[in-house]
Amino acid sequence: MELQIERKVKLRDINEQIVCGLCMGYLIDATTILECLHTFCKSCIVLYIQNDEKTCPKCGTIIHHSYPLQHISFDRTMQDIVEKLVPNLYEKERQRKIKFYKEKNLPMTDEQLSSKKQKRNGRNGSDASKLTNDNFHRDDDQVEIFLQSRSSLRGLKRPYLQCSVHTTIKTLKKFLAKNLGENMDQFSKFDILCNKEILGKDHTLLFILATRWRAKELPLNLEYRPRIALL
Repeated sequence: MELQIERKVKLRDINEQIVCGLCMGYLIDATTILECLHTFCKSCIVLYIQNDEKTCPKCGTIIHHSYPLQHISFDRTMQDIVEKLVPNLYEKERQRKIKFYKEKNLPMTDEQLSSKKQKRNGRNGSDASKLTNDNFHRDDDQVEIFLQSRSSLRGLKRPYLQCSVHTTIKTLKKFLAKNLGENMDQFSKFDILCNKEILGKDHTLLFILATRWRAKELPLNLEYRPRIALL
């Protein structure tokens, strides 16, 4: 019989890890700087950058010389942790926003009025498909990539692609599966690499540009091959 020991940790002991260094409140829409991985509230770090700041407010690392807003990313894992440690945080923040907008007589969007449950199930409970971006991310910042075979797999007829910086490796794998005559559900049969390093399916092109393709000219060179099963 294994002995299980429970250790209780006080919230104040880990506050430093879940508090925004700009507003000193609990993280809301936790957003991480890709360069140094420090996390802040989305509204706080965006306002900070819009005030012509290009360095991390915590460590001073340069976020990006020209496009710092493109080098921050929503940190879903951190936000989930914060909301588990601080119950009802999201709802309390939503109520504070509603009160503030009413006092200032400012208009609010449906998204700001909706609860977290409604956001997860679809706006105002409607079908989630209605939330799809009608312009298919055409308004996003774009990146050119060159996707080539690194194996016996045949090459693409059109290996040069232009994609949203928010495109994930999983999406590219599905694109590969379709163009190589496979069912898109078979996307896991492929590996995509950058600089000979296998990329995770949830990596976005923005993340890859910041962490795997630094100071290199476009297009972003990616290679594909059949997945190699590790024993």
